[in-house]
Amino acid sequence: MRSIWNGAISFGLVSIPIKLVNATESHSISFRQIHLDDGGRIRYRKVCELDGEEVPSAEIGKGYEEADGSVIPITDEDLAQLPLATAKTIEIMSFVPADEIDPLQMDAAYYLAANGATAAKPYTLLREALKRSRKVAIAKYALRGRERLGMLRVVDDVIAMHGLLWPDEIRAPEGVAPEVTVSVREAELDLADALMATLGEVDMASLHDDYRDAVEAMIAAKAGGGFEPVEAEREPAGGQVIDLMAALEKSVRAAKASRGEVDAGAADAGAGAADAGAGGEVTPLRRKARGTGAAAPKTVGGKKSTAASAKKASASAATKKKSTTGKSSATKSTSGAAAKKSGAAAKKAATPRKRSSA
Repeated sequence: MRSIWNGAISFGLVSIPIKLVNATESHSISFRQIHLDDGGRIRYRKVCELDGEEVPSAEIGKGYEEADGSVIPITDEDLAQLPLATAKTIEIMSFVPADEIDPLQMDAAYYLAANGATAAKPYTLLREALKRSRKVAIAKYALRGRERLGMLRVVDDVIAMHGLLWPDEIRAPEGVAPEVTVSVREAELDLADALMATLGEVDMASLHDDYRDAVEAMIAAKAGGGFEPVEAEREPAGGQVIDLMAALEKSVRAAKASRGEVDAGAADAGAGAADAGAGGEVTPLRRKARGTGAAAPKTVGGKKSTAASAKKASASAATKKKSTTGKSSATKSTSGAAAKKSGAAAKKAATPRKRSSA
């Protein structure tokens, strides 16, 4: 890879000659501006506003415009003579835990390559020190006419540097958060957690730009003369208030179904509830408690009816008392009169037992 900057890392009194290499590249498709009538290229020409003549790149320099409109010429030699230690040096200032760096500050990424055999030893020393400390280095460096802030970390066996924005270049998020007060229920958070767990992790290397693929396919089709535009299917735009719980439940089921982790019955039952919620209402599903085959006793006036239970207990007690005398009774009480007859028989059977004991 071609280096874009040569210099050194200043690590205390240790100097490490390095080359700066771009760590990223853009794969976006670029378009040219054309004249719609004849397809001719539209080009920008650099013209001097004083004489109206086009100026070649070799004759173009830099200048600073003051408030009154006058321009002060600035040459590359002027910038090179500035008393900056970072002009050709990445000066390490401190080492901090990586989680102290706000991702909002992250900018362009570079690889730092050891420049020459003599740089291998100090380069490796710094790399291993960063690994063992589990910290990143904060440094200053100058690139493309300005001093910048950088963060050095280890990627595989290479030291990488991320350009950082200066703290005063990060805008405060004023007026961005919702202005209305919203309360989130625990059940909604639980469903959100379930959805996050179901989606799981992703192999970052497997991700790719679908839009770029579609544009390339369109260009190839148009070049071959066989392009036929197809209108993309689009979801209807907002306006409908959805049930958040139903949407979360449906999302969890869809994610599980895509991974083959849900049974068809549960999916169908849940889908009905979610679809009902999309219309504005969700009817909760009533489930029987496990291990119970009968429904709970009905309530009358706020209290459970116990008359039937009392009759059943009385009949059971009478049957148990008869069984101790060696006699069996298979007659069940089906009415109030039958219950009295059963009680009289039990009393008569008990009287002889008292005489025999006397």
